[in-house]
Amino acid sequence: MSGSIGRVGSGPIIRGFAFQLFSELRRMLKLAASGRSSFWGTIVLYALVLAGVVALLKYVEYRFMVKSLSTEVYIGVVAAIFTGVGVWLGSRLIAEKQVAVKAAPAPVVTPIIDQEAMRRVGISERELDVLKLIAEGLSNQEIADKLFISLPTVKSHSSNLFAKLEVKRRTEAVHKAKSLRIIA
Repeated sequence: MSGSIGRVGSGPIIRGFAFQLFSELRRMLKLAASGRSSFWGTIVLYALVLAGVVALLKYVEYRFMVKSLSTEVYIGVVAAIFTGVGVWLGSRLIAEKQVAVKAAPAPVVTPIIDQEAMRRVGISERELDVLKLIAEGLSNQEIADKLFISLPTVKSHSSNLFAKLEVKRRTEAVHKAKSLRIIA
């Protein structure tokens, strides 16, 4: 007797709540898919999805008097729904980011290097390679790894560069090489 009273009394309330919840959820999904939702909007979206799933499960339970399902079944259904929503939203967001990246190609800028200044200072091609990597901020070990040479060789090239450019520090070498237009 109490089962039928709970079923009759709760059905319309749950249906009305579910309708409002799903209409709000639809609005939030449109915002999330367009990429305009905020962090808290995403949190609210997932909370609404969770509340909607719980409301739906409770409605089904009251509607069909399914009392024999275990908690693990409910957890599995909720997990499957969240996985599906997460994959769908993730694929939509990634697709929009990839389009944005492909739509804006970077302009190609050809640096003007003064070959005469390079010959005047006496910098070799390999020393120029080391100088460019020093300008990128790489350590001696990183330069050695990138150019496939030993660490002492990098140190030797650096010392030669400092002597040829008449400087004492890496930052001074980069600054002087840029002012001489040896590197861009």
